[in-house]
Amino acid sequence: MRARLVALQADDLPVHGGRTLAYVYDAGLAEVDALAREAVAAFAGSNGLDPTAFPSLLAMENDLVAFARGLVDGPDTMVGTLTSGGTESCLLAVQGARDARPEVTAPSMVVPETVHAAFHKAAHYFGVRAVVVPVGPDHRADAAAMAAAIDESTVLVVASAPSYAHGVVDPITEIAAAAAARGVRCHVDACIGGWVLPWAARLGRPVPAWTFAVEGVTSISTDLHKYAYAPKGASLLLHRTPQLRRPQYFAHAGWPGYTMLNATLQSTRSGGPVAGAWATVQAIGDDGYLDLTRRALEATDRICAGIRDLDGLALVAVPDSTLVAAFADGPLDVFTVCDEMAQRGWFVQPQLSYDARPPSLHLAVSAATDPAGFLAALQESVAAAVAAGPVPVDAGVVELLRTLDPATLGDAEFDLLLAAGGLAGDDGALGLPERMAPVNALLDAAPPRLREAVLVAFLDRLARPSPASSAPSIAGDA
Repeated sequence: MRARLVALQADDLPVHGGRTLAYVYDAGLAEVDALAREAVAAFAGSNGLDPTAFPSLLAMENDLVAFARGLVDGPDTMVGTLTSGGTESCLLAVQGARDARPEVTAPSMVVPETVHAAFHKAAHYFGVRAVVVPVGPDHRADAAAMAAAIDESTVLVVASAPSYAHGVVDPITEIAAAAAARGVRCHVDACIGGWVLPWAARLGRPVPAWTFAVEGVTSISTDLHKYAYAPKGASLLLHRTPQLRRPQYFAHAGWPGYTMLNATLQSTRSGGPVAGAWATVQAIGDDGYLDLTRRALEATDRICAGIRDLDGLALVAVPDSTLVAAFADGPLDVFTVCDEMAQRGWFVQPQLSYDARPPSLHLAVSAATDPAGFLAALQESVAAAVAAGPVPVDAGVVELLRTLDPATLGDAEFDLLLAAGGLAGDDGALGLPERMAPVNALLDAAPPRLREAVLVAFLDRLARPSPASSAPSIAGDA
């Protein structure tokens, strides 16, 4: 069985080494990683459903919230909840804001167009209309436009610290003030920056205001499994006061069973992520995070300088944290660059075009990332992409894609689209091709709704067991 587990993991992206620049975050601290795994295993069977039954989990969660208080300028009244990840933290921020205003029958929230997709997921789940406001040319939220979009239906205003796509912090002071003036909650999504920006400020770097020190900020989300380098999945949703958190809770006694009481979207939740996060934060500590942040930011600076000096690529924005986005500045296909980087052992995330913005490549730089090695691979990859030329996409196919309505397409049509995009073979078998540039180029040509529908169809077909498969034997190698 252990051999089978190793074999299953063989095609996964590496989680250590600093070369996977999305999805995982590597501190490069093997001893801390080993300690965290031991903690996860020791508490994997504990259940966070009832803190009176497992008080150890409550104690660790309170310790994590107390540690975070010093990072976000939290008042003594600040409270927090440990969730499964940034998306759940964002969902709860929206749900709590909605339920705090039951008199608003058609609630809405004001968000910049760069807000994380998790908030659109929350809008879909909770019936809160997302009022999307265009950002300025610097990719930061337009505070005046955000203020103008607030009306009687608004229950929440959201800003990012930083935005995922471009790595810049929104003007939170102005946005929070506008929300407060209308009596509306303001949430700061610092899922990816909340464990970097505090130490960046201590290192003397310019950091725009984003914490509870900003009047009007009512809640903040920050992920522990990103730049706190804890195991998946652990995030914190922090509220300025207990009164602001209270609508987040769900309780139900109107049935014959136990009275259900939940602080999160989950009921039963393993204590493993709580213990893993607690052990990681305790082991690294304030001084350790200061050093890890210094290393990650220095690597980010070197990578940005290298991109500036490289013909063919340009920065989308000067990053406020550790997120870097770059687009083609000339005859270069960024999707091919991503493929070439993968060939050299580096995973960089492609971002498709949006509105008038071109496609880009995206990096989340960790403390373990080697900037010299990255830039050497990037230089080679850009040269290879220039030599290869643009990925051809038939103009007739592009025109067809623009006319398709996903709502009218059936399984047969989606099968044809998956085959045309290189996500299925002639026999219908699904899988990712060795090179993703042709797939990404075709997706990039499709309208967003069609992209969504095609990828949903692909995931739906991937997540089906083979009809000929059977349950694996557990009597083999243990």
